[in-house]
Amino acid sequence: MASFTSLLADVRACTICKDDLPLGPRPVVQLHPQAKILIAGQAPGSKVHASGIPFDDPSGKRLREWLGVPRETFYDPKQIAILPMGFCFPGTGTSGDLPPRPECEPAWREQLLAKLRHIDVTLVLGQYAQAYHFGDSKQTLTDLVKDWRSHWPELVPLPHPSPRNNRWLRNNPWFEKELVPALQKRVATALA
Repeated sequence: MASFTSLLADVRACTICKDDLPLGPRPVVQLHPQAKILIAGQAPGSKVHASGIPFDDPSGKRLREWLGVPRETFYDPKQIAILPMGFCFPGTGTSGDLPPRPECEPAWREQLLAKLRHIDVTLVLGQYAQAYHFGDSKQTLTDLVKDWRSHWPELVPLPHPSPRNNRWLRNNPWFEKELVPALQKRVATALA
């Protein structure tokens, strides 16, 4: 198996789906073998593609608030690994970004996860990451997140922190009253 450094270099140089990406390839991941928390997300948006920094957008601000961590901790790869289902911006559809490109998962995901041996908790954001980490559950995203205690403390299903989910958050006030405080304690414990 490749060393972590060479594997990460290969991921960052990946061009597997270059012809299908509207802005071209720019894999955005944050990884280190010592990371204690894994954030499994969807795919970078156009702002993240431009900056090359994961969650460098309003979604990231909300996610850091949910986790109760400052920006410095969030962007410390020895603390928090960020591994989306798709590593590059997939393009925009009629109601938001397109789904993550399917090529990343078989090409890279298992190899990268195998290098993350110190993960204490995995935060699973959105339906595509949840399908991968929870299997072909028949639960809706809402039901899976409501059932968060069933997977606690190793896996935590979360809605995507995008501003597009403001209505979901308003319709599910239990999320910020119950899950977010528990999540903040869990994250603090993992990082201690």
